[in-house]
Amino acid sequence: MRKGLVLEGGGMRGLFTAGVLDVMMEQGICFDGIVGVSAGALFGCNYKSHQIGRALRYNIRFKDDPQYMGLRALLKTGNIVAPEYAYHVVPNTLDVFDRETFKKNPAEFHVVCTDVMTGKPLYHRIDVMDDEGFEWLRASGSMPLLSQPVLRDGRLYLDGGISDSIPLRYFQEQGFERNIVILTQPKGFYKKQTKLMPLFHLFMRRYPAIVKAMSRRLLM
Repeated sequence: MRKGLVLEGGGMRGLFTAGVLDVMMEQGICFDGIVGVSAGALFGCNYKSHQIGRALRYNIRFKDDPQYMGLRALLKTGNIVAPEYAYHVVPNTLDVFDRETFKKNPAEFHVVCTDVMTGKPLYHRIDVMDDEGFEWLRASGSMPLLSQPVLRDGRLYLDGGISDSIPLRYFQEQGFERNIVILTQPKGFYKKQTKLMPLFHLFMRRYPAIVKAMSRRLLM
């Protein structure tokens, strides 16, 4: 029976997930596959590389660094999180990601992105966390209104949470029969229509499928 780990996104709420993952790594709990959405993917990759504490460490270190994220990054790059600094400089030199352990770990690692032209989810498996792998992570975590779409394989992608925020069904279809799902919302939470829909209609009108998908998220 294949065991899967399903990780919801949620921005900085994902640090709750990071804490749970750290404890599970400390306890030696392993999975045959991991699928992450947005922050779930960004922090979940450290499970496959077995880097306890890394997600919390670099977020604390860089959260107030204007080179990493914030208004300066948004005005300069069109992204609230600076693409080059956050997804390449940090993991390559400042808080090094263990690519070798990631590659050797037999657990599958999948991320969810949303195709901006169709509004549908794209599930992508990352076997090697090279620069291309980090770009797939960036695509999965590129929040609409606060990020530019990410070009991968000739298609533009945004945050996977737009189209499939809890990809349990996908993982079941991939043959993972027994799954642990880590959520970032409190018990009893249910989605409501976002109050930002007027902004989506205004600033995302080039991508009507994304606007439609955002309007239907409460039905997911």
